[in-house]
Amino acid sequence: MTKSISVEKSRELDQKTINEVGIPSMVLMERAALKIYEDLLANDQLDLTKVLVIAGTGNNGGDALAVARLLETHDIDTSILLVGEPKHRSEQMEKQLQICDYYQIKHVFLNEDLSEYTTIVEGLFGSGLSRNVAGDFATVIDHINASGVNTHAIDIPSGLNGDTGQVMGTAIKATSTSTLAYVKDGMIKPGAKDYTGQIFIDDIGIYLNDQYEE
Repeated sequence: MTKSISVEKSRELDQKTINEVGIPSMVLMERAALKIYEDLLANDQLDLTKVLVIAGTGNNGGDALAVARLLETHDIDTSILLVGEPKHRSEQMEKQLQICDYYQIKHVFLNEDLSEYTTIVEGLFGSGLSRNVAGDFATVIDHINASGVNTHAIDIPSGLNGDTGQVMGTAIKATSTSTLAYVKDGMIKPGAKDYTGQIFIDDIGIYLNDQYEE
């Protein structure tokens, strides 16, 4: 049986790895992006002819932007859609956006026809979503689901509660999901598979091991 962890434990492991083990957040982000990129290439359900990467303001969005850069620099037609207020962007997400702009990756906007793409990579929220999705985020999720385009979620499909597996107003119905380090408890609850699709578990250097716990 797949080992899963709570959202709280996931946060603890992230912080322990960054602050105690000493692996910087940007290093973990780059590791995550490379694994997600490899998952995309390995997934026969996904057609990478024309990819749209959708990024929120947090580190999940930063992961998505790093994936966009890997796709674009490996000659895959890639565009970026940013969702959320710029003032809410994390430091790491801003840095990844600067890198994407260096590589001149195309930006598109909320009125984009999503059905023109062959795959959508979704990085709106991480696993710690604590309230119902609203505003532009809800609109984008509903448009993704209505587009009919196969969608790959990062860490957990946005809108799915990481602990309970309940839908927080609306949620991405992903074809597949790259979850980072460990599956989150909510992803294996009854009915969650309708949203997660095929799950890839990506080792990015964050470990749950009693011998390392104080």
